[in-house]
Amino acid sequence: MYAKLTILIISATIGILFIALLFGRMRLHLKFKKQVAALYGNAGNVSDKIYHSSQLYGLPEPVERYFRYALRDEQPYINSVRLKHIGSFKADLKKGFIPISGEQYFSVQPPQFIWKGSTTMFTARDSYIADYGNLKVSLLNLFTVVDAKGNEINEGELQRWLAESVWFPTNLLPSENVTWAAIDENAAKLSFRYKAIAFDFTVTFNALGEITAMETYRFMTDKNREKWLCKMANYKDVGNAKVPFSAEATWKLQTGDFTYAKFEVQEIKYNGFISKA
Repeated sequence: MYAKLTILIISATIGILFIALLFGRMRLHLKFKKQVAALYGNAGNVSDKIYHSSQLYGLPEPVERYFRYALRDEQPYINSVRLKHIGSFKADLKKGFIPISGEQYFSVQPPQFIWKGSTTMFTARDSYIADYGNLKVSLLNLFTVVDAKGNEINEGELQRWLAESVWFPTNLLPSENVTWAAIDENAAKLSFRYKAIAFDFTVTFNALGEITAMETYRFMTDKNREKWLCKMANYKDVGNAKVPFSAEATWKLQTGDFTYAKFEVQEIKYNGFISKA
């Protein structure tokens, strides 16, 4: 009798946990959909703007090389993006990589994005919407273990948005927010200014014209900026653009390099266009 009672208790406990996990997953999914709706509700439309190669006049040579490689003359500006990826992620310097799948949405004007990354243990949501950044991590889709916000997060999320503009390269064309300055034949300085936030990237290009790396100083804690490096590779055609389908993010620390994210793009959608790897 005690054995049967024990089995019943264990079965009931497993059932309750399963229901709680399912509820947590559904709750996060609905919150994510609500945030995506808020992002697109705030977004303007730049797809009526047309890129012309004459816009490249006066740009540093490697930057001009990049745009001639990545864009087609007289193509519309990319207005919004939906992206899906797989890959691996490391949550801590002392831990190994774990599999992760992600879904991400961007708007161009104003700068906004939201990313949801899912693993077997946690779900992370990284966002910059309506001028506010937020990093939220939920353990087992139930318990919020990280809820980071503030000026440092705002800056860091905008830096992520700009680095990931390689997935929608018309956003890197010169504008009131974006300027380029020469460094050498394979590098240039990318400067970004938006309201009270300003920062610079050192951008590296290969001979073909691809952006291969973007580097800046980003807040790793709420007090200290560290060198943050994004590498890009495996460029493919998506609509009228050429974009990288492999990306890697690394903190370059005094104790050594800490690579924490390796993503492989599976799908990109621009203004209604879908490309699958």
